[in-house]
Amino acid sequence: MISVTHFAAGGEQSGDFAERARTALGVLAQRPGFLRGSLGRSTDGPGEWVLITEWENVGSYRRALGAYEVKLHAAPLLGEALDLPSSFEPLLEIAPGGAAITRASDREPAGDD
Repeated sequence: MISVTHFAAGGEQSGDFAERARTALGVLAQRPGFLRGSLGRSTDGPGEWVLITEWENVGSYRRALGAYEVKLHAAPLLGEALDLPSSFEPLLEIAPGGAAITRASDREPAGDD
């Protein structure tokens, strides 16, 4: 499961946004099921950021959000996110060299063939 959370961190909050995001990402990284995460800033708008995390599955992500440390250190930051879809299921991955891995969607009903 991939979470892509968008932020518009302009004005007063922009100065400490990167540090608060680093703290949030560090806390999330300690949760079971966390695979990797990154923080990125837009090259077109310096106040636009994304926090991207990857998880083993939706359950591990949801359990992580319920953990005390996450509620304390990450939830306040996540509460500032833009109201956009943020959770995605990976359906295609291509590694360097072109090897492709495809997955069926959890949202599509299983065939009764």
